Amino acid sequence: MIYELIAKKYKESEPIFFSDIYDGAISKSALTQQLSTLCKKGLLAKYDNGIYYLPKKSRLKSSVGPTADTIARYKYIFKNGKTTGYYSGNTFANQLGISTQVPNVIEIVSNNTNSAPRNVRIGNRKFYVRKPTTSITDDNVYILQMLDLLSNLDNYSDYDYEDIRKCFLKFIDAHRITRKDVDQYIRSFPLKTFRFYYELRLDNVLT
Repeated sequence: MIYELIAKKYKESEPIFFSDIYDGAISKSALTQQLSTLCKKGLLAKYDNGIYYLPKKSRLKSSVGPTADTIARYKYIFKNGKTTGYYSGNTFANQLGISTQVPNVIEIVSNNTNSAPRNVRIGNRKFYVRKPTTSITDDNVYILQMLDLLSNLDNYSDYDYEDIRKCFLKFIDAHRITRKDVDQYIRSFPLKTFRFYYELRLDNVLT
Protein backbone atom coordinates (compact mmCIF):
# COMPACT_ATOMS: atom_id res chain seq x y z
CA MET A 1 0.00 0.00 0.00
CA ILE A 2 2.68 2.52 0.99
CA TYR A 3 4.73 1.63 -2.09
CA GLU A 4 1.81 2.33 -4.44
CA LEU A 5 1.28 5.73 -2.83
CA ILE A 6 4.98 6.60 -3.10
CA ALA A 7 5.28 5.36 -6.69
CA LYS A 8 2.25 7.43 -7.69
CA LYS A 9 3.47 10.64 -6.05
CA TYR A 10 7.24 10.54 -6.64
CA LYS A 11 9.49 10.13 -9.66
CA GLU A 12 12.61 7.97 -9.76
CA SER A 13 15.58 9.54 -7.92
CA GLU A 14 13.34 12.24 -6.43
CA PRO A 15 13.97 12.84 -2.71
CA ILE A 16 11.29 11.42 -0.42
CA PHE A 17 11.29 12.86 3.09
CA PHE A 18 9.89 10.80 5.93
CA SER A 19 8.17 13.90 7.33
CA ASP A 20 6.27 14.34 4.05
CA ILE A 21 4.87 10.82 3.87
CA TYR A 22 4.08 10.38 7.56
CA ASP A 23 0.40 11.25 7.97
CA GLY A 24 -0.28 9.81 11.43
CA ALA A 25 -2.38 6.92 10.12
CA ILE A 26 0.15 4.50 11.62
CA SER A 27 2.95 4.99 14.11
CA LYS A 28 6.31 6.35 13.00
CA SER A 29 8.00 3.11 13.96
CA ALA A 30 5.53 1.10 11.84
CA LEU A 31 6.13 3.37 8.85
CA THR A 32 9.88 3.10 9.35
CA GLN A 33 9.56 -0.69 9.32
CA GLN A 34 7.55 -0.61 6.09
CA LEU A 35 10.11 1.62 4.42
CA SER A 36 12.92 -0.62 5.63
CA THR A 37 11.17 -3.64 4.10
CA LEU A 38 10.83 -1.83 0.76
CA CYS A 39 14.54 -0.99 0.88
CA LYS A 40 15.43 -4.65 1.46
CA LYS A 41 13.34 -5.61 -1.56
CA GLY A 42 15.10 -3.01 -3.70
CA LEU A 43 11.89 -1.11 -4.35
CA LEU A 44 13.11 1.86 -2.32
CA ALA A 45 16.55 3.15 -1.39
CA LYS A 46 17.70 5.10 1.65
CA TYR A 47 19.88 8.15 1.09
CA ASP A 48 20.25 9.18 4.73
CA ASN A 49 18.19 9.26 7.90
CA GLY A 50 14.68 10.30 6.94
CA ILE A 51 15.49 10.58 3.22
CA TYR A 52 14.56 7.93 0.65
CA TYR A 53 14.14 7.66 -3.12
CA LEU A 54 12.82 5.35 -5.80
CA PRO A 55 15.97 3.85 -7.33
CA LYS A 56 16.68 4.40 -10.99
CA LYS A 57 18.81 1.83 -12.76
CA SER A 58 21.70 3.11 -14.84
CA ARG A 59 23.19 1.33 -17.85
CA LEU A 60 25.61 -0.29 -15.45
CA LYS A 61 22.60 -1.59 -13.51
CA SER A 62 23.63 0.34 -10.41
CA SER A 63 21.14 2.41 -8.48
CA VAL A 64 21.18 6.12 -9.23
CA GLY A 65 19.86 8.41 -6.52
CA PRO A 66 19.50 12.16 -5.99
CA THR A 67 22.50 14.42 -5.48
CA ALA A 68 23.03 16.41 -2.30
CA ASP A 69 22.18 19.61 -4.20
CA THR A 70 18.89 18.11 -5.39
CA ILE A 71 17.95 17.08 -1.86
CA ALA A 72 18.77 20.55 -0.53
CA ARG A 73 16.69 22.16 -3.27
CA TYR A 74 13.69 19.94 -2.53
CA LYS A 75 14.02 20.41 1.22
CA TYR A 76 14.71 24.14 1.43
CA ILE A 77 13.97 25.91 -1.86
CA PHE A 78 11.06 24.29 -3.68
CA LYS A 79 8.91 22.02 -1.55
CA ASN A 80 5.57 20.42 -2.39
CA GLY A 81 5.13 22.59 -5.46
CA LYS A 82 5.80 25.88 -3.68
CA THR A 83 8.80 28.19 -3.53
CA THR A 84 10.08 28.18 0.05
CA GLY A 85 13.63 29.51 -0.25
CA TYR A 86 16.42 30.90 -2.38
CA TYR A 87 20.19 30.74 -2.80
CA SER A 88 21.98 33.60 -1.11
CA GLY A 89 25.40 35.06 -0.34
CA ASN A 90 28.33 34.00 -2.45
CA THR A 91 26.23 31.25 -4.02
CA PHE A 92 23.79 33.75 -5.54
CA ALA A 93 26.53 36.29 -6.26
CA ASN A 94 28.25 33.68 -8.39
CA GLN A 95 24.98 32.80 -10.16
CA LEU A 96 24.28 36.48 -10.79
CA GLY A 97 27.75 36.99 -12.27
CA ILE A 98 29.16 39.53 -9.82
CA SER A 99 31.56 37.07 -8.17
CA THR A 100 34.06 34.60 -9.59
CA GLN A 101 34.38 32.71 -6.32
CA VAL A 102 32.99 29.19 -6.28
CA PRO A 103 31.61 28.66 -2.75
CA ASN A 104 32.51 25.57 -0.74
CA VAL A 105 29.40 26.05 1.37
CA ILE A 106 26.09 26.65 -0.39
CA GLU A 107 24.12 29.43 1.31
CA ILE A 108 20.34 29.13 1.45
CA VAL A 109 17.58 31.23 2.98
CA SER A 110 14.48 29.13 3.65
CA ASN A 111 11.10 29.10 5.35
CA ASN A 112 11.77 25.46 6.19
CA THR A 113 14.07 26.02 9.14
CA ASN A 114 13.06 27.01 12.66
CA SER A 115 16.51 27.18 14.17
CA ALA A 116 19.23 29.80 14.24
CA PRO A 117 21.53 29.99 11.18
CA ARG A 118 23.34 26.68 10.97
CA ASN A 119 25.56 24.48 8.87
CA VAL A 120 23.88 21.39 7.44
CA ARG A 121 25.67 18.47 5.83
CA ILE A 122 23.88 16.50 3.14
CA GLY A 123 25.96 13.72 1.65
CA ASN A 124 29.38 15.21 1.01
CA ARG A 125 28.11 18.78 0.63
CA LYS A 126 27.86 21.58 3.17
CA PHE A 127 24.97 24.04 3.29
CA TYR A 128 24.49 27.12 5.44
CA VAL A 129 20.77 27.61 6.09
CA ARG A 130 19.02 30.55 7.74
CA LYS A 131 15.52 31.96 8.13
CA PRO A 132 14.26 34.84 5.93
CA THR A 133 13.36 38.29 7.19
CA THR A 134 9.97 37.83 5.53
CA SER A 135 8.22 34.61 4.54
CA ILE A 136 9.25 33.57 1.03
CA THR A 137 6.56 32.97 -1.60
CA ASP A 138 6.36 32.43 -5.35
CA ASP A 139 5.52 36.13 -5.69
CA ASN A 140 8.33 37.70 -3.67
CA VAL A 141 11.24 35.26 -3.94
CA TYR A 142 13.27 37.22 -6.51
CA ILE A 143 12.70 40.54 -4.75
CA LEU A 144 13.88 39.13 -1.42
CA GLN A 145 16.83 37.38 -3.07
CA MET A 146 18.00 40.61 -4.67
CA LEU A 147 17.61 42.70 -1.51
CA ASP A 148 19.33 40.02 0.55
CA LEU A 149 22.39 40.17 -1.68
CA LEU A 150 22.39 43.98 -1.61
CA SER A 151 22.48 43.87 2.19
CA ASN A 152 25.97 42.32 2.07
CA LEU A 153 27.13 43.31 -1.39
CA ASP A 154 30.59 44.45 -0.26
CA ASN A 155 31.36 40.90 0.92
CA TYR A 156 30.65 39.21 -2.39
CA SER A 157 31.33 41.47 -5.39
CA ASP A 158 34.52 41.12 -7.45
CA TYR A 159 33.77 43.82 -10.03
CA ASP A 160 33.29 47.58 -10.17
CA TYR A 161 29.90 49.16 -9.57
CA GLU A 162 29.04 49.61 -13.24
CA ASP A 163 29.52 45.93 -14.06
CA ILE A 164 27.64 44.93 -10.92
CA ARG A 165 24.82 47.30 -11.85
CA LYS A 166 24.45 45.67 -15.26
CA CYS A 167 24.08 42.24 -13.64
CA PHE A 168 21.38 43.52 -11.31
CA LEU A 169 19.57 45.25 -14.17
CA LYS A 170 19.40 41.98 -16.11
CA PHE A 171 18.00 40.25 -13.02
CA ILE A 172 15.42 43.01 -12.47
CA ASP A 173 14.33 42.86 -16.09
CA ALA A 174 14.18 39.04 -16.20
CA HIS A 175 11.93 38.87 -13.14
CA ARG A 176 9.97 42.08 -13.76
CA ILE A 177 10.77 43.60 -10.40
CA THR A 178 9.12 46.99 -9.85
CA ARG A 179 9.71 49.93 -7.52
CA LYS A 180 6.52 48.97 -5.67
CA ASP A 181 7.97 45.49 -5.06
CA VAL A 182 11.16 46.92 -3.60
CA ASP A 183 9.32 49.48 -1.47
CA GLN A 184 7.20 46.71 0.03
CA TYR A 185 10.15 44.67 1.35
CA ILE A 186 13.30 46.79 1.59
CA ARG A 187 12.52 47.99 5.13
CA SER A 188 12.85 44.40 6.33
CA PHE A 189 16.56 44.52 5.51
CA PRO A 190 19.52 46.40 7.10
CA LEU A 191 20.10 50.07 6.31
CA LYS A 192 23.08 49.29 4.11
CA THR A 193 20.66 47.61 1.70
CA PHE A 194 19.34 51.12 0.97
CA ARG A 195 22.90 52.34 0.47
CA PHE A 196 23.81 49.82 -2.21
CA TYR A 197 20.37 50.08 -3.79
CA TYR A 198 20.86 53.81 -4.39
CA GLU A 199 24.61 53.69 -5.11
CA LEU A 200 23.90 51.24 -7.93
CA ARG A 201 21.13 53.60 -9.13
CA LEU A 202 18.67 50.73 -9.30
CA ASP A 203 15.75 52.97 -8.39
CA ASN A 204 16.34 54.89 -11.63
CA VAL A 205 15.31 51.93 -13.79
CA LEU A 206 12.40 50.60 -11.78
CA THR A 207 8.92 51.49 -12.88
